[in-house]
Amino acid sequence: MKNNMMKKLSALALSLSLGLSLAACGPKEAQKAPGSSGNAAQSGQDSYKVAIVKQMDHASLDEIAKAVSGRLDEIAKEQNVSIEYEIYSGQGDQNVLQQIGSQAVSDQVDAIIPIATLAAQVMASSAQESKTPVVYASVSDPETAEIVGIDYVTGTSDALDTETIVEMMLAQQPDLKKVGLLYSLSEPNSATPIKQVKELLDQKGIAYEEVTANTNDEVIAAAGTLISDKVDAIFTPTDNVIMSAELAIYEELIQAGIPHYTGADSFVRNGAYATCGVDYTKLGRDTADLAYQAITKGMDTMEDYYPVEGGIITVNTETSQGLGLDYSVFEKLGQVVEVKTTED
Repeated sequence: MKNNMMKKLSALALSLSLGLSLAACGPKEAQKAPGSSGNAAQSGQDSYKVAIVKQMDHASLDEIAKAVSGRLDEIAKEQNVSIEYEIYSGQGDQNVLQQIGSQAVSDQVDAIIPIATLAAQVMASSAQESKTPVVYASVSDPETAEIVGIDYVTGTSDALDTETIVEMMLAQQPDLKKVGLLYSLSEPNSATPIKQVKELLDQKGIAYEEVTANTNDEVIAAAGTLISDKVDAIFTPTDNVIMSAELAIYEELIQAGIPHYTGADSFVRNGAYATCGVDYTKLGRDTADLAYQAITKGMDTMEDYYPVEGGIITVNTETSQGLGLDYSVFEKLGQVVEVKTTED
């Protein structure tokens, strides 16, 4: 159970610099209302409002948002209640996220469901006074993100199994000598898995080169640097900045013969080679269940966060063919799911 004593948010609030004008709401991606609140009032149904806030638009976050909204629709029918929700995109912009958070609190929603780390941090700060329940989805490292020990915050964590990913690299390339580490310094959830992978590579005597990027152009340039430096493989954790640029770099990596191992299947669907991660549809559905629990039973019934079990190895068969690699070596490490490259 969560501790009832209110924890300080000063460090988080300071880092998010909330002294901005928040009069306008950020962009709405979609809106659904399973049963209008007016009809709910007339029929005696309980009625709830939820804001679903994606950090940005990309395949994994879109998949989670779709799963959350779909599960909320199911809950409404199962429980004979009205659940109105809107899906927002922060467009990867902290200022836009702050506007959305302010608007959600002003609208007196019953819960906010932020998707990804920065969105969760901003919504936690936005709800500091109102204590609106914030039930986040897909935060890889809640402790590093400083969103634990807060009475009105909980959610699902997709912590990365870095040990299995390193085992995948070595199963595929036993003579692995140098790994490129490609990530963004603006993504708090990248810090821990990068540290873990460096420790694992050090233990095995494998060299690595770190390259960071914070925009699409920088990601393309960083990938070019790693290609020039002749790394044998590249690892990226569950990093939203790099994910947004995957379609721009995967073909060049294939041509260079460099497999890209990543933290989420969305990368793989956009051309990366392989990952070992979680089922994001299940994670989204679980998050919706937690949000309904928070609304109807209160935050005192909730844990700080809920880890989601992973272990699913996803491989892009087209990328495998382009690289000339046999991914059957992964079968001894876990369930293997085959996908092809898509642009959504």
